[in-house]
Amino acid sequence: MARNTFRIDETLDEKSVFKFNHLMRLGKYIRPYRREFGFTFLFTITSSALGLLAPALIMIVMDEAIPAGDVRLVLLLAGFMLGTIILNVFFMRYRIAAMAKVGQSVIRDLRMGLFEHLQRLPFSYFDSRPHGKILVRVVNYINSLSEMLSNGLITVITDLLSLGIIVAMMLMIDVRLSVVSLIGMPLLFGVIFFIRVKNRKAWQLISAKQSNLNAYIHESIAGVKITQSFAREAENEEIFADVSDSVRKTWLKGVAIIFLMRPSIEHISIFTISFLYVVGVGMITGGTLTVGILVAFVMYFNRFWMPISNISAFYNSLVTNMSYLELIFETLDEPVLVKDKPGAVTMPKIKGRVEFKNVDFSYEEGQKILDNVSFTCEAGNTVALVGPTGAGKTTVVNLLSRFYELNAGQVLIDDFDITNATLASLRGQMGIMLQDSFLFSGTIMENIRYSRLNATDEEVIAAAKAVCAHDFIVETENGYKTEVNERGSRLSVGQRQLISFARALLADPRILILDEATSNIDTRTEKALQEGLNRLLQGRTSFIIAHRLSTIQHADLIMVVDRGQIAESGTHEELMALTGDYHNLVMSQ
Repeated sequence: MARNTFRIDETLDEKSVFKFNHLMRLGKYIRPYRREFGFTFLFTITSSALGLLAPALIMIVMDEAIPAGDVRLVLLLAGFMLGTIILNVFFMRYRIAAMAKVGQSVIRDLRMGLFEHLQRLPFSYFDSRPHGKILVRVVNYINSLSEMLSNGLITVITDLLSLGIIVAMMLMIDVRLSVVSLIGMPLLFGVIFFIRVKNRKAWQLISAKQSNLNAYIHESIAGVKITQSFAREAENEEIFADVSDSVRKTWLKGVAIIFLMRPSIEHISIFTISFLYVVGVGMITGGTLTVGILVAFVMYFNRFWMPISNISAFYNSLVTNMSYLELIFETLDEPVLVKDKPGAVTMPKIKGRVEFKNVDFSYEEGQKILDNVSFTCEAGNTVALVGPTGAGKTTVVNLLSRFYELNAGQVLIDDFDITNATLASLRGQMGIMLQDSFLFSGTIMENIRYSRLNATDEEVIAAAKAVCAHDFIVETENGYKTEVNERGSRLSVGQRQLISFARALLADPRILILDEATSNIDTRTEKALQEGLNRLLQGRTSFIIAHRLSTIQHADLIMVVDRGQIAESGTHEELMALTGDYHNLVMSQ
C-alpha cells in the first residue's frame, strides 16, 4: 500500500548569488544602535592594538635586554605586557556585554517588523503557505542571526583592521620574511573560493529541509485528532522519519563543507611557518637575521592566520545566515495587497446601506468566483446568502469586509466607496464571525472582549446572554475566567461558535456578518439563539450565510448565489412561489 509523502519545499534558486543588498538592509536595523556599536568598536580595536604589541616587546627582550643583562628593562616590559592583558580582559568583558545587547535589540526589531508585516498580509498569502513555514521564519531563522549580530560582526571588523596592522608590523620587522610568508596565499584563496560556492548551495538546501520539518511538525500537531481517528500514527511516524533524516543528511553535508575551512587554513599555516623556520634559520646562520626577529615575525605570522581563520568562520556563518536572511526579507517584501490607499479617509459612521455594483472577483487569474454581481441591501435589513458550496457566498462578505481587492466594480456602504476608507475605520464598524470559530489562548472573558477591549465585564456577560452562551459558561470550571487553551480545545465546537458570536455582537457593529453562524449549534440552542438574534439584529444590517435554510426564512432579502452570480433574490415567500433554485433547496431539506 502506497503511503503519502510530505512534498512541501521551499523554493531554491541554485543560481542565486550572494546579495550584499541584504547586508545593507540589515544595516538599517543596526543603525539605531550605531552609538553603542561605535563605542564597542573603539574598545575592541584599542584592545586589539595593545595585544599586537607583545611580539615586538618579546623581540626587544630577546635581542637587547637579555644579551645586555638588563633585568630592569625585562621587568618593565613584562609589567607593560601584564597591563595589556588586564586591559584586554576588561575590554573583552565590555565588548561581549555591549554587543549581546545590540545584537538582541536588532533581533527584536527585525522579528517585530516581520510580525507586524505578517499581520497586514492578505488572506491569500496564508491560504497558499503552510503555517509551519511561516513560523520557522519568524522564530528559527531570526534566532540564527543572533550570534552573528551579537559577536561576529564586530569581531570581523576588528579582525580586518588587525590584519592590516599585523601586515604592517611584519613588513617593518623584515620585508624578506614577509615575501616568503606569501607562499601559502594562492592555495588559501583557492580553498576559500571552492568552499564559498559549495557552502552557499549546501545551506540553502538545509534551510529548505528544516522548513519542511517545521511545517510537517506543525501540520501533524494541528491534525493529531484526525491522525488518531484514522489510526495513522505509524504512517505519520514514517513520513516524519523521512523528513527528519533528510534534514540530518543535508546538515551533515553542509557541516562537512564548513569544517574544511579551518583545517585547510591550519594546514596551510603550518606548511608556511615550517618553510619560514627553514628560511629563517638559514638567515640566522648567515648572520643576516636575529633570533628575536624570527620569533617575533613567526608570532605575528601566527596572529596573521588567526584573523583569517576568524574571518573565514564568520564568512561561513554569514553564508548560512544569508540563506535565512533571504527568506526573511522575501517575507518582508511580500506585497500588502489590501491596504489603505493614498488619501484614504476615516469611514463615516455607518448606517448600513450596502450596494454591490458590477463586481468581478477571482482568487486566481482566469477563474472568476464572482461575475458582474450587483445588488442593494437597505440599512437595517437582513440579507441571507444561500447556494451550493463554492458558489461565492463567503466571497461576497469577504469583499464587503475588504479582505480582498476587487478585480472590477464597486462596493458601496451608504454610497461611500469602501476602497476610499481606512481599513481600521471600515472593519471597526463591522462584526464578523467567520466559519472558523477561532479562540485564542486565554480566558472566555478575554476571548469575548477581543472585539472591544474597553468593554466592561457586565457588557461581556450581556453579549454572552444574548447568544445563549451564558448558561454553559457559568457551568465551566471557573466561569468567565476559565482558560480555553489554544484554539479553545477545552470547549465543544458549538460552544466555541457561541463565544465567537458573542465576540462579534460585543463590537456593537452597524453591519454584522455571520458565516455559517449556527452550523454547529443544536436545534434547541438554535431556537433560543434565533430569539436573541431577532432583537439584536434590529437596526443593524446583517449578512447571514447558512446551509440550514430554516434559520433564514425571516430574512428581508434572500439571494441564491450560483456559479458566481445572483441566480435568484427575494423574500422566502417570493422565492418559494418561483419554484426555482431556492424552492428546490428548501424542499431538499
